[in-house]
Amino acid sequence: MEWRETDGVRWLEATLGPAAGGAGRVGFGSRVGGVSDAPYDTLNIGVLTDDADAAVVENRARLAAAVGIEPRNVPIGLQVHGAEIAVHEGPQEPSPFAAPGPALEEVDGHVVRGPGLAPLVLTADCLPVALAGPGGVAMLHCGWRGLAAGIVERGALAVGARAAAIGPGIGPCCYEVGPEVLAAFAGLGDGIAEGRMLDLPEVARRLLVRAGVAGVESSGLCTFCEPGLFFSHRRDRGRTGRMGNLAWIEA
Repeated sequence: MEWRETDGVRWLEATLGPAAGGAGRVGFGSRVGGVSDAPYDTLNIGVLTDDADAAVVENRARLAAAVGIEPRNVPIGLQVHGAEIAVHEGPQEPSPFAAPGPALEEVDGHVVRGPGLAPLVLTADCLPVALAGPGGVAMLHCGWRGLAAGIVERGALAVGARAAAIGPGIGPCCYEVGPEVLAAFAGLGDGIAEGRMLDLPEVARRLLVRAGVAGVESSGLCTFCEPGLFFSHRRDRGRTGRMGNLAWIEA
């Protein structure tokens, strides 16, 4: 992975490898390069905050332009910490990304089969996970509930994933959880937690490997620890913005 910047917008980009019709790519967003005021400063992509809608729309346009995607070609959903995945054959009409307002399907993952679309998930401590394979690319929003419910396995199966990238999310240094969360991943073996501090990226990595994904890359970045780069729901006690994370197929 490497940092990229265009017109002040910063994101972490990675190549996922071959996908249907081209090469899989992913851009994990940061909070840098937008127009929102504190505490959503500056590149807040989430409209379901107390940020001004006009600022969010401008931020979304800036992020899409930076990675070279038309805003209307960015599918999104209403994230509910589940394991449902939508398959997109064409742009959403009207576009809820470019012009927020239309009702959204409750999904935490997206699949596209060929070039042209770049699905996006929002994060602010949960993990963004991108996958690529002969069946396309998938972009997943992975909180602990979604991981426990099987979203990684569903995403990998949907695209025949051979490669994946795990973006910035809350790290084991900062993610204290209760016994019910630890119990949900007990079957993954030792090394996923130290006391009550859960290593969510390692959980995702092990689930990806279990699903047959041979190549897994991880950013190793903790959203809680990097206030200059990332929003963090836990660090900021819920009053914060959201990063936008996109995956696409480059023809």
